[in-house]
Amino acid sequence: MKTVVVTGASRGLGLAICRRLLAEGFRVIGLSRSLSAEFQTLVDSAPKQVFFRPFDVTEFSRVGDLAREIKRDHGAIFGLVNNAGIGLDGILATMHQSKIETIIHTNLLAPIVLTKYISRTMLDQGEGRIINISSIIASTGFHALSVYAASKAGLEGFTRSLSRELGKMKITVNCVAPGYMDTEMTEGLTGDKLAAVRRRAPLGLPLPGDAAGAVAYLLSPDGERVTGTVITVDGGSTA
Repeated sequence: MKTVVVTGASRGLGLAICRRLLAEGFRVIGLSRSLSAEFQTLVDSAPKQVFFRPFDVTEFSRVGDLAREIKRDHGAIFGLVNNAGIGLDGILATMHQSKIETIIHTNLLAPIVLTKYISRTMLDQGEGRIINISSIIASTGFHALSVYAASKAGLEGFTRSLSRELGKMKITVNCVAPGYMDTEMTEGLTGDKLAAVRRRAPLGLPLPGDAAGAVAYLLSPDGERVTGTVITVDGGSTA
């Protein structure tokens, strides 16, 4: 059974990814700052296949130990899904520097540091899959999301370059870029704003399970020769 580590696993897209990977037969190690009731239910349904570790991805000094502990307890790590992220918005001219740093640390620096240490276990075994969760905002931009967009665009650049670095060792590196999803992401949108978002997606707004399906594909044998790319899951809104 191959082991996949998923960050930001307790809710939303991370939880959907963990559910899908469980169904696909992977051993799932979920990382999150706190354990949600929904993830606990997932653990209870498959206690020998799904595991939870409380972890803040911005605690960079602990990442090396974390990677070693997961390998010790569960064996070689086949996949890493860097899903943990924060979507704080704000006008750049008035945004506090601490808020800027939080976004960059969580959305960009944390995936880089996690990938650094976990890819070492993949290099030892000569195979692996790294999947970074980006956003369509990286390429489209959006009002009051300049720092968020920068963090996700940086993640996509990191993905492309690292795919060349690790490809010779049969380690793939890809992004999945969701658009607005029909979940809590759109709960704050009402009236004309929500209607406008829905109009842009001819297939309708995607669900977390749709993006989770793209992750499952990249972890499957069919994704063996796919690397350095971004799979967009947005219902066609950026077509």
